[in-house]
Amino acid sequence: MKTSFARALVACLLSGLPLASCATTEAPYASVPADKPETLPDNPVLLERGETPAQHDERMTWFRDARFGMFIHWGLYAQHAGEWHGKETNVNRCAEWLMCGARAPIAEYALAAKDFNPVKYNADAWVKAAKDAGVRYMVITSKHHEGFAMFASKASPFNIVDATPFKRDPLKELAEACRKHDMKLGFYYSQNLDWHHPGGGGNNWDPAAKGDADKYVDDIVIPQVTEILKNYGDISVVWWDIPGGVINKARADKIHKLVTSLQPKIILNNRLGGGYQSDIETPEQHIPPTGFPGKDWEACMTMNHTWGFSKFDKNWKSPESLIENLCDIASKGGNYLLNVGPTPEGEIPAASLERLSTMGAWLKVNGEAIYGTRASIFAQTPAWGRVTLRRQAGGDSTLYAIVFKSPADGKLLFGGLGNEVKAVRILGGGELPQAVSAEGSITVTLPESLRSKQRFVVALDLKGAAVLDRSAHVLADGSFKLSPRQAELSGGLKLQIPASAGLHTAGEENLGVWTKPEGAASWSLKAQKAGSYKLKFRFSSKDGGSVIEFVIGDQVLPLTVPATGNWDKYQEVDVASLKLPSGTSELKIRCRSLKGEAPCNVSGLSLMPE
Repeated sequence: MKTSFARALVACLLSGLPLASCATTEAPYASVPADKPETLPDNPVLLERGETPAQHDERMTWFRDARFGMFIHWGLYAQHAGEWHGKETNVNRCAEWLMCGARAPIAEYALAAKDFNPVKYNADAWVKAAKDAGVRYMVITSKHHEGFAMFASKASPFNIVDATPFKRDPLKELAEACRKHDMKLGFYYSQNLDWHHPGGGGNNWDPAAKGDADKYVDDIVIPQVTEILKNYGDISVVWWDIPGGVINKARADKIHKLVTSLQPKIILNNRLGGGYQSDIETPEQHIPPTGFPGKDWEACMTMNHTWGFSKFDKNWKSPESLIENLCDIASKGGNYLLNVGPTPEGEIPAASLERLSTMGAWLKVNGEAIYGTRASIFAQTPAWGRVTLRRQAGGDSTLYAIVFKSPADGKLLFGGLGNEVKAVRILGGGELPQAVSAEGSITVTLPESLRSKQRFVVALDLKGAAVLDRSAHVLADGSFKLSPRQAELSGGLKLQIPASAGLHTAGEENLGVWTKPEGAASWSLKAQKAGSYKLKFRFSSKDGGSVIEFVIGDQVLPLTVPATGNWDKYQEVDVASLKLPSGTSELKIRCRSLKGEAPCNVSGLSLMPE
């Protein structure tokens, strides 16, 4: 953090004003450059963009530091508000899919444009609300699946300027407001599904939608993508949706080349199609248990259920749950793209603004634990909350313990963390905890005054870079949890990380590609005292029948692997009891007999005290 900026930030906080009111030239809590590239050399986007890991890091740094974005779903569907012919109509309670859910004729659906007049739209107010909430970037739908462009487009008259009485370009006004308030802006664009224009994907109910896919791409997609990238200044993100369909490899190549030539620094998500993996994974409406180690990612989620505005949807999530989602995502190295669905009048719903305000108040105190941080270095998620990490200038580091609910004994255990603790702080002030380092771990004892509080942050300023012993240490409940990423591998086993290109993240993080009998995985365990444990094993196996062995010291525990039905269908079984000695020991999985292409995929092991 630059000294001048630090002084400005302190002055702002002392003034009592929200962060959005303070003029700054850079975002607070920017990350410190890593000693080595964060991007792995096998990241496929390096070939797609012709970048080195260092070049990719430079392009992605703002995104990794931002952690909190606002998604805006706004289109002609807002005018329908989830209702068709007097009845609530949608797909999976998502109002922006009304045209599909109603199987509405193109011409009839489009009639709503003559009444779409969002005269209460105020781009400046939107951006200020986002800033006050602690949002660092905004992504708005320029064209959703209904085919209606929310910008001035020469490619099609079906747009908000030409087809409505509003006659204004809201994207132009939003782009100007974002530049004014130093907010990064991205555009969502539905390249595949287009239920209005002939040749677009998805409309199988109206003969008027039939047409040539190449003509649709050449006459609608290419010109409109050119417009949104040339007419609104620097755009930080293009957010594609629904890969596949009419976007085959050749059409995806054409679109990708256009975008990267017009704005070379732009970030692209993984939903273009044509095999492009691009910059960011995009899990939707859920937070993957392990995130995507080695990849950049962003969880897009709603505050109620629907993305677009619906007058029927009152199922609002609590602001506390939204704050905990943000912390959970940041602890796994991802960003939270939280959605608002503006009304047909052009306003962000009051319920959304209330929740954003609460999040902003929390971030004003605790944002240091979110912005510019990196994922937790611990393999397991603590029961009491989440952990993030910051590299400090000069080589030191800070660990943030975000405590959702204090454990009963008030102790936060950081097993395997051997750094010297330079200082312990409570973000926002308060009675200080005690931190004790012993046997290569750190225990923080919370004062009584904190144990009844929720969602507070303990900052541990550490000497040097945070270094974690890869050995598995006993958890607060006396158990050991062994994750795939902690294992030492041999014989061709690989760590397989889930991918997400749509609504779901496929599978679980696991050890797979176990095609050779000599394959093995081992974990180092450190126990303070000897004890008896029940070994539980979580796995998947398409066919089953292989025999594997769990080996610890002179104990050999065989298991004939049952079939789970598929490689992405997991189950947990009790293996046997074992004796764990005090001190350091090794637990190994090896193959005794191989049946089929592989014994199993290993999702994890746990040792439960008996």
